[in-house]
Amino acid sequence: MVPVLALAALLVAGCDGGSQTSAPPPSSSSFAPSPPSSSSASSSAAAPPAAKNQPVVVLDPGHNGGNGANARAINRQVPAGRGATKPCNTTGTSSNAGYTEHAFTLDVARKVNAALSARGVRVVMTRQDDEGIGPCVDERAKIGNSAGAAAVVSIHADGSNSSGAKGFHVAYSSPPLNDEQGAPSRKLTEALRTGMLGAGFPTANYIGHDGEAPRADLAGLNLSTRPSALVECGNMRNSGEAAAMSTSDGRQKYADAIAAGILAFLGR
Repeated sequence: MVPVLALAALLVAGCDGGSQTSAPPPSSSSFAPSPPSSSSASSSAAAPPAAKNQPVVVLDPGHNGGNGANARAINRQVPAGRGATKPCNTTGTSSNAGYTEHAFTLDVARKVNAALSARGVRVVMTRQDDEGIGPCVDERAKIGNSAGAAAVVSIHADGSNSSGAKGFHVAYSSPPLNDEQGAPSRKLTEALRTGMLGAGFPTANYIGHDGEAPRADLAGLNLSTRPSALVECGNMRNSGEAAAMSTSDGRQKYADAIAAGILAFLGR
């Protein structure tokens, strides 16, 4: 596993969700270029078309398990919106005990998928496993846009080393770049915040305000033309939150809160 940088400056400027970092640049004998999204196929390819009045939700579990071993692929620059570029993807953070964000986000997304599917929602995942590379942040946004999603929810966990840092926050694109990033995305953000609060999760005490954080630097949000938000479930460097994230029951609680927020947004 590639070590995760914990510089405080990356907390605000991190790639699509918290204090993640790109993999270190490759040496002359390092990895050959790899396709940046070897496991990026969404479930939309295999899933049947949505039934009439059946909402589609895109779940975007942050990072991927193969990112750390493929520096050249994930460090290449891609569009990030607002005229900027940023690395294709990053390694993500981890708990002090070594439990990785990419494993956490995929398991939570799978649990959210199960909850939504049971309520008649068609779910598209931006990645299906934890062995691939990427997809790049711009491609993740394209998956949501192409699906015509009623909601796009990115799932992450933070890695702040600030003393006592804990709690969740929900990020949204601000200032909005299109109508869907305006009122619809704010409504989704508020629904997710309410779902997290209803499950007893505290709001972040080190970033954002009352569990919400306007962001202009997150590519997945900037490039979205669908209602979208990013949930930072908590801080993996906080021992209490890391303990919850590292258990299946704890991840189920996060998933239930996110699913409740999405279903409330959908009016289901």
